[in-house]
Amino acid sequence: MKVFAQNSKAKNSYEFLEYFEAGIVLTGPETKSIRNGGVSIIDAFAIIENEEAILREMNIEPYKYADLVDYDPKTPRKMLLHKKEIKRLIGLTSTKGNTLIATKVFEKNGFIKVEVALAKGKKDYDKRKKIEEKRVSKEIRDYK
Repeated sequence: MKVFAQNSKAKNSYEFLEYFEAGIVLTGPETKSIRNGGVSIIDAFAIIENEEAILREMNIEPYKYADLVDYDPKTPRKMLLHKKEIKRLIGLTSTKGNTLIATKVFEKNGFIKVEVALAKGKKDYDKRKKIEEKRVSKEIRDYK
């Protein structure tokens, strides 16, 4: 499994509850661009509208050898999920504070896939508590 992009900043801002793996509808030049490392998912998130999962704000750079005239790198892309998963995600995201965040773009069995996490935003006091726990565990580890 080759990882093309990861959203490591999301770990600081969100608490991940559950992970989902989905395919993405892409064109040929977009696939080649992703395989060359021209993808960014820093701000990427998923929404569900009309019983379809759509990935927004995923930036795919234009492939330099393709004849793309009007190419928008942040075009919304359809995610490929089963109906059961989509219905479950509708229920999970309808609760206040839950959202779908793209965490990883990778290749599996020759297909480009995206890992989406059901996430809940962290509060500032949660972040401070996590920093304090890390500091204490490091002190204990160093003391031994």
